[in-house]
Amino acid sequence: MTERHKQLERSLLNQDMFIDFTVADYAFIKTLLFARKNLTDEEFRLFQKLFSVLNQNFPKPDLMVYFHRNVDILLEQIAKRNRPYEKDITPEYLGKIQDAYFEYFRNILSYPVLIIDLNTIDFVANKAHYEHVKYLISKKYQPGVHRISLVV
Repeated sequence: MTERHKQLERSLLNQDMFIDFTVADYAFIKTLLFARKNLTDEEFRLFQKLFSVLNQNFPKPDLMVYFHRNVDILLEQIAKRNRPYEKDITPEYLGKIQDAYFEYFRNILSYPVLIIDLNTIDFVANKAHYEHVKYLISKKYQPGVHRISLVV
């Protein structure tokens, strides 16, 4: 958590004044969501106290984007990557993590959250899919959760 905090602090709090936006593939809240699902209650309480102190100075995002895929598709992608440290990831664990994100998103009212369902979309291999996702991200959204299912 402290290493991620340092990385984000460098990029978010010390921005070049000539750069008008930042794209990040990591939100600091992720550390808290994963901790809640992986630590004991006592460990989590301590973790949460430290998280609250470290999270105070981070600006709120203008838009948070969450790419969602069903657990079975995630497991296929994990198998293709064939990373040793991911071999023991279970469908139950992935489901718990997804549930943690959705629970967190329901409580966000101060900025927009865009959930894009990508079950049948491959925006890495298909340029048209990529352009469509890029378009969706560039639109203006009101605060709260917005969910879009992309289907081909």
